[in-house]
Amino acid sequence: MKEQTTLLCTLMLHLSLLYLGITPEIYHNQEGENLYPSKTEDLPQNFTQLLLLQKSCPRGWETLDRKSWHQCVAEKRGHLIKAKDLFLPSTGTQEEPHLVILEGAAGIGKSTLARQVRRAWEEGQLYRDHFQHVFYFSCRELAQYKQLSLAEIIAKDQAVSEAPIRQILSHPEKLLFILDGIDEPAWVLEEQNPELCLHWSQQQPVNTLLGSLLRKSILPRASLLLTARTTVLKKLIPSLGQPRWVEVLGFSESGRKEYFNKYFAKKKESIAAFSFIESNPVLSTLCFVPWVSWLVCTCLKQQMEQGGDLTMTAQTTTALCLKYLSQTLPSKHQGNELTGLCSLAAEGICQRRTLFSERDLQDQGLSEDVIATFLKIGVLQKQPSSLSYSFAHLCLQEFFAAMSYILGGSERHDDMENYRIVETLIEVYGRQDLFEAPTIRFLFGILSERGMKEIRKIFTGPLILHTPWDLLGKSRALLQHQQLYSLGLFHCLYEIQNEELLTQVMHDLQEMRDNTLTDMMHPLFQTNVKHLVVQTDVELMVVTFCIKFCHYVKRLQLNGAIKQGQTLMAPRMVLYRWTPITNASWKILFSTLEFTGSLEELDLSGNTLSYFALWNLCKTLKCPGCHLKTLWLISCGLTSSHCVDLASVLKASSSLTELDLQLNDLGDQGVRLLCEALRNPACNLRILRQGKDIEDLRRHRVTTSSWTLLEEGCSQFAPLEPFHPSSPDSPRDKHLESLGTEDDFWGPTGPVATEVVDRKRSLYRVQFPVPGSYHCPNTGLHFVVTRAVTIEIRFCAWTQYLDKTPLEHSHMVAGPLFDIKAEQGAVAAVHLPHFVALQEGHVDISRFRVAHFQEHGMVLETPTRMEQHYAVLENPSFSPVGVLMNMTPALGHSIPITSITLIYYHLNLKEVTFHLYLVPNDCTIRKAIDDEEMKFQFARINKPPPVESLYIGSRYIISGPRNLEIFPKELELCYRSPGELQLFSEIYVDHMVSGITLHIKDKKHKNIIWKALLKPGKISLISSSPLDAVTLLHFLDQHREQLVARVTSVDPVLDKLHGAVLSEEEYEAVRAEATNQGKMRKLFILSRSWTRAYKDRVYRALKETHPHLIVELLEKSSGISVGS
Repeated sequence: MKEQTTLLCTLMLHLSLLYLGITPEIYHNQEGENLYPSKTEDLPQNFTQLLLLQKSCPRGWETLDRKSWHQCVAEKRGHLIKAKDLFLPSTGTQEEPHLVILEGAAGIGKSTLARQVRRAWEEGQLYRDHFQHVFYFSCRELAQYKQLSLAEIIAKDQAVSEAPIRQILSHPEKLLFILDGIDEPAWVLEEQNPELCLHWSQQQPVNTLLGSLLRKSILPRASLLLTARTTVLKKLIPSLGQPRWVEVLGFSESGRKEYFNKYFAKKKESIAAFSFIESNPVLSTLCFVPWVSWLVCTCLKQQMEQGGDLTMTAQTTTALCLKYLSQTLPSKHQGNELTGLCSLAAEGICQRRTLFSERDLQDQGLSEDVIATFLKIGVLQKQPSSLSYSFAHLCLQEFFAAMSYILGGSERHDDMENYRIVETLIEVYGRQDLFEAPTIRFLFGILSERGMKEIRKIFTGPLILHTPWDLLGKSRALLQHQQLYSLGLFHCLYEIQNEELLTQVMHDLQEMRDNTLTDMMHPLFQTNVKHLVVQTDVELMVVTFCIKFCHYVKRLQLNGAIKQGQTLMAPRMVLYRWTPITNASWKILFSTLEFTGSLEELDLSGNTLSYFALWNLCKTLKCPGCHLKTLWLISCGLTSSHCVDLASVLKASSSLTELDLQLNDLGDQGVRLLCEALRNPACNLRILRQGKDIEDLRRHRVTTSSWTLLEEGCSQFAPLEPFHPSSPDSPRDKHLESLGTEDDFWGPTGPVATEVVDRKRSLYRVQFPVPGSYHCPNTGLHFVVTRAVTIEIRFCAWTQYLDKTPLEHSHMVAGPLFDIKAEQGAVAAVHLPHFVALQEGHVDISRFRVAHFQEHGMVLETPTRMEQHYAVLENPSFSPVGVLMNMTPALGHSIPITSITLIYYHLNLKEVTFHLYLVPNDCTIRKAIDDEEMKFQFARINKPPPVESLYIGSRYIISGPRNLEIFPKELELCYRSPGELQLFSEIYVDHMVSGITLHIKDKKHKNIIWKALLKPGKISLISSSPLDAVTLLHFLDQHREQLVARVTSVDPVLDKLHGAVLSEEEYEAVRAEATNQGKMRKLFILSRSWTRAYKDRVYRALKETHPHLIVELLEKSSGISVGS
């Protein structure tokens, strides 16, 4: 075992050296081509739900250094589309693409999608108005012909109508050519070929003909759809113009389930198979790759037919192939015949061939009986059109080719033979893309301990086993460190599944990097950060698994925003992902981290964590093998409900010593749960970051008493560290100088201001600067975006839309109605607020619908999931949208809701008049009431809402001291659209000398559901929201004279406004004034062009630097003292 580990370690090192820049002594061709053939047609073809990511360039074209990484990443990120969108006009330019390239990993579903496009067009489901003719061609079949004309190629398509070829080609703008596997054959589509085809009737070599199509020398207005494996396609096709790049990412969650349902004819079998793979997170994740799903389904079906229990312990694709082989291969063919099949596969890979004649098979010693057996068990398949043979899937051919490199066909394997094989591997795959090749990955997997055991079981006779060390160890390498951390390398390391080996190899590679980097200005020498883009759950699992064994990397970060120029102390790996992170993604990530290896820190800031995701994270944190010390969960959309699981981790004697929960709305109950956990003797936590100060906690609805309790709970530990905007490891890099208002969206970069577009129409705009999760405490809206995007939000009234539908009496409005506009594909998920009081874990999602009001009518959509305060839509489309709940007569008034109380008082009367509202917790209703009250110079007082759930239709009694006049004394809790008059009680008091206590009682049960103390010296006013202020003068304008005269220190105010309100030029202009009064006057001159949001920022800066002056001015203007 020790010798095998040493041998494998040497193998890994030398193969890595080869990848990082080998130049074998006997190898002279520096332009190695890449083999990426497309798959055959054997797999079931009826799956449709593939994830498609439209991007600005293919993988591997980015040349990003440390300084430009974040900016380039923002530009390169893509968005998910559907097959019908492949040829839609580009956003902004409205230009239709004429060349679409589908790229993707091996077996990911590219060819299937290409065939589906053709089939959907034939059935009238796709592009019927766009194209009159759609032609599908397999490049592997075209490569068998020496010369063809375009007319002859079209004639070979049996689905083409019998119309004359001249008529078909008379409108080239209505033609679509699908070229499947354009990178498969051994051809080069030369850009400078002088013999380009100029007419459709002219016979040419096939590669010249296809190159002419691509270079538009024939049919320049025709459209092309190409498929190719992920690679640097410039080597293959130097002149592509401006194609649309679309990466195929494999199954969606529903697509994977649909595939299982269609593979198994019996529903019982389908359920059993899918339940089996769902119980294994690794196997479930691997099955997002369609061809792996085929492997797994084939093995499980065989087990079902044999009547045994379902068993599958494979953790890698190689192990699945060996499992497939051991189950399907008859024992009598486990010798020379299988060796011949491996040689056939290897010969095809070397010659870039996937179709074989019967003579090719016989030359490898495969008789007719053996061929018939391989056809019967499905390893080979026969092509009826050309009477040739191919492997059932191209990945299978590459698997058998990998086996051929470790099986000795002869006793003679000297150094020259090893060099020949090294030369072959590089010539076939190329140096830079070596680790991307499935054959190389299979080679690693076969040489794992488990792989060698399985090989010995399958090949019963005497074998000469070789290792890639013997083949590749004779080469010399020049390290290229920028390729050190690559997905291809990690995939190969993952296939080995040997922890000791992985640790050693990662250490050796890092050591070589450190010893050879002599350029002190090299970007990788200066930074401790490594970046990788992971678009799929498989990539996320593979990278996480491997990086645990790199002792150099201590911190793993997902979707982190890096501030340029900052110094990063903890070496870390930052993973970027533009596709939505689902519950399945979180499950595989956290299950992989049940053993953390060298990792000590995990940063998930800015990613929305569902209850399921956090539950899985907390489960992992309790595992004995998880030794994470620091956990960042900043702006993850956490609420008090999440704190139940977090508290359980703190009590469980976990290794966690530092936890950052900033920018989450934890609430009073959540803080109390954390406090209780902190007092537990088993709690090892030493640092807990929750917010900046008491004001932050109030903004997140945490009371002073709760914060005191939290401080007491932590008194035995190190002091709580305050929020520090410039923390180098913080994921915020913009808008940090803004303290934020309740109308701001809080996200990875801190608060993002909401811009007022049209107050009268309640239309607002927000620009999210980076991907991540953004939440607005005021509206309750929550967006998860995949790229920088601008979103417009308009508050709507249900009566504008719902009254025109038959649902008015069958459904209850359950939340606000928003008209949202956003770029298609930019929003991965939207959390729409609702006010139904749900019990966690007892949600009947079938009773809820999201209403979309579109031009042709209303559409009801079932939410992806229901959370305590939100209905969640993933990959949403937008129009006026809101949450409805299906009503049944039996329910009556038994629908519990969350409600709010709104209190307003008149600003300038000796007699104080209050208006009290009891309404559902709907931001559009609150805004409508705010607008109405401000017309009459009433201002809102901030008081907490009722704690308990209330019921629509129930009646409540308002009461207080005897000196109050209350009319009416009874209020009904009902939903009235924002455009309707809202019910309220008016309360009069002559002289408010002492405090008054208001009560709201349930009329039926007589219990107090709400109580508030209004005290002249302690009433806490909240100024009108920047979105809502209409008629009142802003504080700055009301007190201009006093502020000019009495602000004694202007420079600190200017420093807070620099960049956020004042430009560099304006900042210097104000500072140039000689006196404080002069500076303030200059500031007020500039304020003429400010929006109300800018004035709010100035007000907050003054409140921080001159708190006593601001309080005094507020008291003078209101007649009521303002509590601190």
